[in-house]
Amino acid sequence: MAELQGQITVLLGRLERGDKAALDALLPLVYEHLKDVAHRQLRAERSGHTLNTTALVHEAYMKLVGQRASWQNRAHFVGVAAQAMRRILVDYARARLAEKRGAGPERVTLSDELHGELVRPEELVALDEALMRLRALDARQAAVVEFHFFGGLTHQEIALLLDVSEPTVGRDWRAARAWLGTQIPH
Repeated sequence: MAELQGQITVLLGRLERGDKAALDALLPLVYEHLKDVAHRQLRAERSGHTLNTTALVHEAYMKLVGQRASWQNRAHFVGVAAQAMRRILVDYARARLAEKRGAGPERVTLSDELHGELVRPEELVALDEALMRLRALDARQAAVVEFHFFGGLTHQEIALLLDVSEPTVGRDWRAARAWLGTQIPH
């Protein structure tokens, strides 16, 4: 695993320097993990979603490689990919709500994962809006939620990515969950 992470970090550095061949080598190394992240996010979406796992991965991947970013390592890349997937899903949810003109947002339970919980478009939009408010108050707590809840990163990976201790990530996770619980309509 460490060797794979090292390869990914090297390829991300090459990509940042403009090496187009690094892009072809990178995708196979991160694809399965990105598919897992996308599958986790889509499993909570309504059935019949217009995006499937492959489409979500490809759309997010194209957004990521199209931007000029400095990728620190695999965890950073996957974390930012999870954010991109979240943005894509929220955009789709907003578009669906605009079509329906449905009722206000409903309660979202922020558990460790989305597994098995159906998240309706209005719930996803409510969570997104609450995360934006949290980011204004505590950017690190918002990042912990995004990386863990949407990206599937472990507390250890998040700690390395944010350059904090694992207990700090755990405290941020618990505090963010509690705060979000007060912000999302019941």
